[in-house]
Amino acid sequence: MPKYRSRLPQLDGGLFLTDGGAETTLIFHEGFDLPYFAAFTLLNDAKGRQALRAYFNRYADIAKTNGTGFVLESPTWRASSDWGEKLDYSEKDMAAVNRDSIALMAEVRQDYESDSMPIVISGCVGPRGDGYDPGNVMTPTEAEAYHSKQICVFAETEADQITAITMTNVNEAIGVTRAAQAADIPVVIAFTVETDGRLPTGQSLAEAINAVDEATGNGPAYFMINCAHPTHFQDALAAGKPWVQRIHGLRANASALSHAELDEATELDDGNPAELGTQHRSLQQRFGHINVFGGCCGTDHRHIEQICVAVKAAA
Repeated sequence: MPKYRSRLPQLDGGLFLTDGGAETTLIFHEGFDLPYFAAFTLLNDAKGRQALRAYFNRYADIAKTNGTGFVLESPTWRASSDWGEKLDYSEKDMAAVNRDSIALMAEVRQDYESDSMPIVISGCVGPRGDGYDPGNVMTPTEAEAYHSKQICVFAETEADQITAITMTNVNEAIGVTRAAQAADIPVVIAFTVETDGRLPTGQSLAEAINAVDEATGNGPAYFMINCAHPTHFQDALAAGKPWVQRIHGLRANASALSHAELDEATELDDGNPAELGTQHRSLQQRFGHINVFGGCCGTDHRHIEQICVAVKAAA
């Protein structure tokens, strides 16, 4: 049974961590081959499962050491129909993968959770297309129909919430939100932005957040920004604006390179963990309501540790 679905503890304040860039860590640091960046394929054998457990344990240890809450984000960013088809997974296979991913997260929670360390299990939903390029933008209705398959499976598990990571456009975010509302499970929307602080479609964060809220009756529990460096979005945030108050989480890239540059890179740019921590401290000082911190492309446990120390000092 889900533990926090009726009330997400991160909405009550307090610092919560999540993990870093799972796919880039597993590929560049652990040496795994992840076709289409599909981390869920590691569930197929004991070696892969052990690697996933070790990966999440490392971050849970950081949260435990620092006395924070934790959001366990399932390794299912690519576990939706179109990506499964590319990997020769049937619809039945994909449903099993999503259930198995949440079961693995539940194992981690059982090992680590305490009264002082609430652990929220999140079913991760990725974009139908590329995480950097909106491509052929669906209508909200099409997006709802597509994502409802994965979300309905999550709703039948111990998942406390859904998090839609790397949303490139408003229509898909609306569709995901409506699918989660229909399944009666909280949803978090994480938009990605380009170096100018705007979505790949050209919309501003303000326009995107307001549009999703208007179309869904303030449906998302909160919003996040992910897959962008702090220098890309820090100037796009304006203190005191209602739409900024809807942002409660950050999952930044380690690198300040653009999406196009990252796409062409043959080596991992892991940036400077200490500098990334300092940049997050500055953001937390400006926007104290933001309380969920993790990482995206290029980040690993070093970055999350530095971010944690920095934002704790700013609180």
